[in-house]
Amino acid sequence: MTRLSIFRYLVKVGDEGAPVGQIQEELDIPGSTLSHHISRLISVGLIKQVRDSRTLYCIPQFEVLDDLVDFLKSECCTEAKCKQ
Repeated sequence: MTRLSIFRYLVKVGDEGAPVGQIQEELDIPGSTLSHHISRLISVGLIKQVRDSRTLYCIPQFEVLDDLVDFLKSECCTEAKCKQ
């Protein structure tokens, strides 16, 4: 659930992303745990990191998210009717 929480937070803050320290503070996640989850989110392309001076920002990759949503919408309930 932690990775999802991190990604949700970054999507909410928008295109500018958020500094790692802010994510840690807002979500109350230990630094080592946060680092591990950020690495995984980067490895699957959902976020990227950008350094600005001494601050490391995590930025959501909305184009990847858009592609994922499009895929899920096209594949959802292709063999049966969806119950909404």
